[in-house]
Amino acid sequence: MKRTFFLCFVSATLGAIVAVVAVNAPTLLPSTHAQEPGRPVGLAPSPALPARPAAPAVVDELTPEERVNVAVYESCNRSAVNITTQVIRPDRFFGFDAGVPGKGEGSGTVIDRQGHVLTNYHVVDGAQNIQVTLYDGSTYEATLVGGDLVTDVAVLKIDAPAASLVPVTFGQSTGLHVGQRVYAIGNPFGFERTLTTGIISSLNRTLPARRGNRKIKSLIQIDAAINPGNSGGPLLDSRGRMIGMNTAIASRIGESAGIGFAIPVNTIARIVPQLIEQGRIIRADLGIVTVFQTPEGLRIRSLVPGGPADKAGLRGPQVIRRRRQQGNVIYEYRTLDRTAADLLVAVDGRKISDAEMLLDYVEGKKPGDRITLTVVRSGRRVDMPVVLESDEE
Repeated sequence: MKRTFFLCFVSATLGAIVAVVAVNAPTLLPSTHAQEPGRPVGLAPSPALPARPAAPAVVDELTPEERVNVAVYESCNRSAVNITTQVIRPDRFFGFDAGVPGKGEGSGTVIDRQGHVLTNYHVVDGAQNIQVTLYDGSTYEATLVGGDLVTDVAVLKIDAPAASLVPVTFGQSTGLHVGQRVYAIGNPFGFERTLTTGIISSLNRTLPARRGNRKIKSLIQIDAAINPGNSGGPLLDSRGRMIGMNTAIASRIGESAGIGFAIPVNTIARIVPQLIEQGRIIRADLGIVTVFQTPEGLRIRSLVPGGPADKAGLRGPQVIRRRRQQGNVIYEYRTLDRTAADLLVAVDGRKISDAEMLLDYVEGKKPGDRITLTVVRSGRRVDMPVVLESDEE
């Protein structure tokens, strides 16, 4: 039976007995400060935190594994937050203006002492009001600093005292191993700062994104219980370092079936500074709208008029004017010759096997970068230099 992927949408209807919500540092601007151990490159170090209260004594009956579990939770649970949203759902009969108020819940992670909170984009997408509750029970209204629909990452900001904010320690998502123990902290069904444990079941998984035909890549698959409300919560290693953000489950019933997915922390560390600085991710754009995949390469279906590829002289399908005479009447009509479009076979000398490969390569560049596309036109290979532009232009 086909397995359904639930991208942790945090919706909960008023009047529901149990709120069923889907699973889904210091200032994170580029910094020349010395790097703190365990923090991704580019994230500024945080001011010294107040000493953590001593963990309660662990009785001798605990096993070594249990001691690790307790230590991870004691060191990290104060970094996890509960996120509650107010949304207006469109009325099925009268449209958005007559919508019905709704409530959603999710999780998040404090990432610096300036009040930035990391979560999934789908947790706060469309919310009219966002409330963040810290470990001490204090609640603050949050504003959306920036979000990225493609990677499902968002950053919030709350005006909370620095002493109340306990940033998580960032680890690395490179060098992870299948079988490695992991820990998830979140708010499943509204039960705040719940710890679940498991292992990494697989690496480099891919799921459909919420935008077009895009995909979320390099996901960490885990078997730790992830349920509605865990969206946006931290995934930790046995040293209490954040290695990912829980975002989705695969389930036939919408609840944990032992297959969860987390966005790797290296992806988060790469895009969060841009979200804080710009409010969005500005990606390089090639100006090719659609392509048709063939065994030989990618046939261009349509170009953005005046876009980078169009300016560089690449060709899409060509319009052919034809005439047909019937009796004394001559009919003129137009047809589209798709075989006249350029066939993309390589980018910067690298063979292109599918559209996703081309898109990944372009998005790894910056607006203003120059790439060379190799196309087959009228049976000849031609190199076409293209200057990339911003996808917001």
